[in-house]
Amino acid sequence: MRFLTGLQPSGKLHIGNYFGAIQAAIDLQNKGEAFYFIANYHAMTTSPDAETLRANTYEMAIDLLACGLDPEKAVFFAQSSVPEVNELAWILSTVCPMGLLERCHSYKDKIAKGFSPNHALFAYPALMAADILLYDSDAVPVGKDQKQHLEVTRDLAGKINDAYGEGLLRMPEAIISEVTAIVPGLDGQKMSKSYGNTLPVFGEEKALRKLINKKVVTDATPLEDPKPTEGSIILALYKLFATPAQYEEMVAAHQRGGVGYGQFKKDLFEAYWEYFRAARERREWILANPGYVDEVLAAGALKAREEASKVISRVRKAVGLI
Repeated sequence: MRFLTGLQPSGKLHIGNYFGAIQAAIDLQNKGEAFYFIANYHAMTTSPDAETLRANTYEMAIDLLACGLDPEKAVFFAQSSVPEVNELAWILSTVCPMGLLERCHSYKDKIAKGFSPNHALFAYPALMAADILLYDSDAVPVGKDQKQHLEVTRDLAGKINDAYGEGLLRMPEAIISEVTAIVPGLDGQKMSKSYGNTLPVFGEEKALRKLINKKVVTDATPLEDPKPTEGSIILALYKLFATPAQYEEMVAAHQRGGVGYGQFKKDLFEAYWEYFRAARERREWILANPGYVDEVLAAGALKAREEASKVISRVRKAVGLI
C-alpha cells in the first residue's frame, strides 16, 4: 500500500496543523510505503513572495522531521524537485472539462477571501491530481474539505484511462478520518493563522508560557467557585496533551472550585511543553546540523523522481509524446 501526503508551507506550524493533519499523516509511514512532499508549487498560488516561500519550505521540512517524519521509512521531498508533475498536470488538463474546475469550492473560497483569481489557483485541482497520480498512489489521506479534489483526481484518471488504455493511471482511494481532533484557538474559535489565535508547536519557553497565560480566554468566575466545563478552552486544549487520568482530574478540579484559572493555565502549559519535548530536542539537533535537511530532501527527490519517471514514461508513450 502506497500512501501520499502533500502539505503546503504556510508559515509557523501550530497545534491545529499538528493534530488536524500532521500527526495522522506521519503515522502512515509505519503502515506502508509513504511519500510526503512539501507543496511549494501550490503555495505559489497564494504566497508569491520568493523569500517567504523559500523560508516557509525550509521551515516546514525542519518541523516535519522534528515531529517524527523518518526519512529512513518514507520518501520526503519538495514538490518542485520533481518537474514531471507539471508535465502530467498538463496532460491531465487536456481531458479536464472546464465545468469540473468551475464546480470546485476551493477556488471560490480563496477568491471570497480576497486572493487574486489567477489561472494557477483555478487549475489547482489538476496539479493536485498530478501529485497523486504521478507516484501510483493507492491511498491519500484528505480532510473533508479536500474530498472534492480527490474525486477530481479519480475523474481525470478515469478519463485518461478511457482515452488511452485501462490501468494507465492507478485509481487512488481517499482516506477520510471520521474522528478528527477539534483544536480550538486560544480565543475559542477554530485555530487559524488568519484569526491570530494559534499556539505554535515550537518556540521559546517564556514567550509560549506568556501566550497561554495572556491569550487563552476564560470567564470571570471567582477562584473559590466551581468553573464551567462546557465550552472550556483550557479543558479542550489540555485534553490534547494530558493523559485521560490527568484530564479527568482537571475536570473534577473545575467542578470542585477553589482553583483559579491561573493554575489551570499553568497546568495546561506544562502538559503542552512536555508533550512536544522530544520534537523540540529533534529540532534542536536538526538546527545544529544545517546540511541534514538538504541531504534528506535531495535523497527523497531522487527516489520520488525514480517513481515519477516510470509513470510519466508510460503516459508519454500512451498519449503519443514518445
